[in-house]
Amino acid sequence: MQVHLNAPVHIQGLSKSFSGQAVLKNLDWQIAPGSIVGLLGRNGAGKSTLIECLLGLRDIDGGKSSLYGEAAGQLSAETRARIAYVPQCSDLFEWLTARQMLAYFQLLYPRWNDSKVQSLMQAWELPYDKAINKLSVGQKQRLSIIRALAHDPELLILDEPVSSLDPAGRREFLRELIDRVIEKQTTIVFSTHILSDLERVAMDVAFLNGGQIVHQQSLDDMMDNTVRVIAAPAVLQELQPTKILRQSTTAKDGDAAEGKMLAQFSHEQLQALQVRRDVRLDKLSLEDLFIEMTL
Repeated sequence: MQVHLNAPVHIQGLSKSFSGQAVLKNLDWQIAPGSIVGLLGRNGAGKSTLIECLLGLRDIDGGKSSLYGEAAGQLSAETRARIAYVPQCSDLFEWLTARQMLAYFQLLYPRWNDSKVQSLMQAWELPYDKAINKLSVGQKQRLSIIRALAHDPELLILDEPVSSLDPAGRREFLRELIDRVIEKQTTIVFSTHILSDLERVAMDVAFLNGGQIVHQQSLDDMMDNTVRVIAAPAVLQELQPTKILRQSTTAKDGDAAEGKMLAQFSHEQLQALQVRRDVRLDKLSLEDLFIEMTL
C-alpha cells in the first residue's frame, strides 16, 4: 500500500494493552480520502479501542496515529473542525434540550449546516425543547448523529452508530450517509455488527482480528472473487490463487485429510475450478466471510 502522510487516517505500529492483555498489536492502517470503510471484528476484538486510539481519545502504548498529517493527540483547531465522531454510547449534554445543545455546538463550528439539522430533526421527529435525558435511547442516538453531520465533516468516524435505531431510522440514516458521500466525498469509518447495513454503505471492508487489520479490500471485489475451496491438501497445493486469506488441514480418523482454503481467484480461474471434480467451491455471504476472517 502506498503511504500518504496526509491521509485522513494513517496508523503505524499501534499497540494497546489493558492489564497486560494486548488488544492492538503493532497495527498498521491507512484510509484513503473519500473511502467508506466498514470495520469488522468480533465482540471484544478491539474495534472501539482502535477508534478511540486513532482519534487520540485514549493513550497508546506504542506506535502513532495521525489524522490529516497531524498527531491524533495534538490536533489543531482547524483539523478538529474537519472531523466528527459518533461513539457507541451517546455523549450528549443531557441536562440541556436539543435546541440548547445544538446552539452550543453551532458556536464551535463555523461551517454549521443549519438546514441539514432542521431537515433531520424533522425527518426523525425529534423534539427541540425536551430535555435530552428524557429522550429514548434511539432518539439520543439520532441526535448524536445529527450533531456529527451538522458541520459537514470531511472525516466521519462511526462506532456502532445505528445499533439502537429501529429499521426505519437505520434506513434514513444510511440514505443520508450515502447522499453525503456522493456529494461531499466524505471519508467514513463505519464500525457495526449489523452486516446487512454495512453492505448498503461500505465501499471497503477491514477485518480486525488478533489485534491487527488482517485484510482490507473493496467489498464488491471481495464478494465476487473470494471462495472457500475444500479438497485434498495435495490438490490445494497445486492451485494458484491471487491471494490466500486462510488455509487449514483437518485430519479425520480413518479418512484422508481434508484441506480448506479461503482464497481469491480471477474470473477465469473460478470458471476452471467450477468444472473440476476434485474440489468443492463454496460461494460465501458477507456473514460467512466475517466468520472465516475473524476465527
